Amino acid sequence: MKIPLHLAKDKEVQSIGITPVPEAEQKAKTLAQIEEYRQLARSLMVMLETCTKCGACAKQCHSYLGTGDFNNIPAARADLFRKIYKRYFTITGRLLARFSGAEDFDAETLEKWVTYFYQCNECRRCAVFCPFGIDTAEITIAARHILTQIGVVPRFMIGIANNMAKTGNNMGIPKPAILDCCEFMEDEMREETGLEIKIPVDKPNSDVLYVPSSADFFTNVDTMIGVAKMFYYLGVNWTISSSILEAANFGLLFDLNTMKEHNQRLRRAAAEVGASLVVQGECGHGWRAAKMYTEGANGPAPFKLVHVLDYAAENLPKFKLKKQPMRVTLHDPCNYARAGDIIEQPRAIIRACVTEFVEMTPNRERNFCCGGGSGILMDEMMEIRMKLGKKKAEQVKELGHLDYFATPCSICKAQLPLVMNHYGMGDLKMGGVMDLLGKALILE
Repeated sequence: MKIPLHLAKDKEVQSIGITPVPEAEQKAKTLAQIEEYRQLARSLMVMLETCTKCGACAKQCHSYLGTGDFNNIPAARADLFRKIYKRYFTITGRLLARFSGAEDFDAETLEKWVTYFYQCNECRRCAVFCPFGIDTAEITIAARHILTQIGVVPRFMIGIANNMAKTGNNMGIPKPAILDCCEFMEDEMREETGLEIKIPVDKPNSDVLYVPSSADFFTNVDTMIGVAKMFYYLGVNWTISSSILEAANFGLLFDLNTMKEHNQRLRRAAAEVGASLVVQGECGHGWRAAKMYTEGANGPAPFKLVHVLDYAAENLPKFKLKKQPMRVTLHDPCNYARAGDIIEQPRAIIRACVTEFVEMTPNRERNFCCGGGSGILMDEMMEIRMKLGKKKAEQVKELGHLDYFATPCSICKAQLPLVMNHYGMGDLKMGGVMDLLGKALILE
């Protein structure tokens, strides 16, 4: 079995504070980590013990449907973890391993863990259709965290973590480059509107801290421009912070300690600028990490936290809008629809901004993943990513002609253009929901 992704070398792993474990000690360390996780999250054990392998998840998983690989069935993937749990943490597994579905942890097990837990997009669609509500994403998160603790982690993830530690954003953008990008976007808005619309950086005594995706300063600038126009229209005293120019939090996807560090960075940035409100930008898993774990990981937060789409939807009655003559559909990012309570807000915004809005089938919490979620945007995973995106491409094709494909998540914005091109729809225009609001706003 070939592991499709490039694993980090020992020196690279050490750069994020993890001590790689020698091969001879990996089994003991893995079992110790499972025991630690059992104490941290009893829900994981409940999910491992509850599955009856009924198969309801199989036909609902885009990973299995796209690859046809048995081990990508959510129940089968979870079984890779369950077999080890049974062998070492249950009486029947210790005494009757051969008859209880338990297996020893060995090199083949490790290889399967790396291969298949990094083909799960952690989209949680399986949980929607599971009769017991088993959330395979939580099992994947646990397995990836444990792999990281023994030093088995993709090089791509290490690079992201190091960029976050050095610059506060995934792309490693230093403050001078941030200022240059803001000046460029301000010039663009001035040329378009004739107005002085600013994107303030590290402005003290700000009421609102906006946390964008770092990609909004290079590949998705219309998203950032849409947000700046909105704040200008509302007269908001706002800023971005050069110390956390990143709504994404890749720690959720491979290392819970890294996730906590990024949440701490958010707290410090809000305190530095004096913000009582933090508005999180268009990033699916970043919103899940901020909403679900900011207080759980680091205690009560001294600010209110909202998503930019929620914020914009609440303010819709205040906006003067000119509907754009466009036929638009919406991709529901997994971590919005199944983990973040962002479902109707983007629909309200789109309907207010364009002449025709059409739904994909299925949609909302039943929507299919883009195929790039959970941070598997590595180049070496490209072939698999295209397979994982097959169901999404089929959904879009069924709609016929579209003028715009709204994809309000940074990872989706990186993945879906490649998927659409791969399946013969490379001319489809894509971008965020805030892009549409920025184009529809009538500024005076």
